[in-house]
Amino acid sequence: MPALTAIPGKIVLRLFLLVQALLVVYPLVWNVLASFKTNTEVMGSPWRLPSSLNWSNYVHAFTTAKMGDYMINSVIIVLLSMAVLLLAAVPSAYVLGRMKFRLRGFIAQFYMAGLFIGGVYIIVPLFILMNEWHMLDNRFWLSTVYATGSLPFSIYLLTGFMKSIPHDYEEAAMMDGCSYFGILLRIIVPMARPGIITLTVFSFFDFWNEYVLAMTFITSDSKKTIPVGLSNLMQIQQFATDWGSLFAGLVIVLAPTILVYALLQKKLTNGMSLGGVKG
Repeated sequence: MPALTAIPGKIVLRLFLLVQALLVVYPLVWNVLASFKTNTEVMGSPWRLPSSLNWSNYVHAFTTAKMGDYMINSVIIVLLSMAVLLLAAVPSAYVLGRMKFRLRGFIAQFYMAGLFIGGVYIIVPLFILMNEWHMLDNRFWLSTVYATGSLPFSIYLLTGFMKSIPHDYEEAAMMDGCSYFGILLRIIVPMARPGIITLTVFSFFDFWNEYVLAMTFITSDSKKTIPVGLSNLMQIQQFATDWGSLFAGLVIVLAPTILVYALLQKKLTNGMSLGGVKG
């Protein structure tokens, strides 16, 4: 009897998940189909399939709207941001999670306090500071701001993985003459790989889609990121009524995030579950 009563509940749950999936997937599919339509089709028959694959919308988005240049800038900034973040977060989490020293608790709590400080809330003093130090309109310093803003969460996430690694590996390595730096690279980093992959995916989504800081700290059009470029494209298309190119630009922005998530979805799920157990 309990098994029979559980069947309707499973059916209802699956139907609910199916409806929820359709609500998420349908706008994405509609956006992709609209990116191949002409302006007449978008306005006249928005719910129908495109009569043909109008690739000129993507050509126009990449050339006239400069979405290709914006994408290159975003790739450079995201890679720099993740490099700076990992170089700072991994050693810090290693020290805070596995070493005992005075003020360790205070330093850990200091980092945790940064979780409640968003970059938007300090954007004015940060802009003044970067202006005085001539850091504005520079992709490297924007990457540094991104990495610094994500550092508290990154340390919080990685510390749980660092604590869960048995100390026997470190003791054996130290007996063989391995330094702390060698232990970090040869033992800790490989064993904390699920957490590092999880952090990398989250950071990619965060950095790729960030708009406010990029809009504020980057002034040259040749250095703007793809969210800023998409915003400019939307403003232009309001007057040009080139809706196909606008939807093509949206697809260009969404495609990398969907691709990264599709490739790393399993590792991301495993890393989050391990982090929840080990934390």
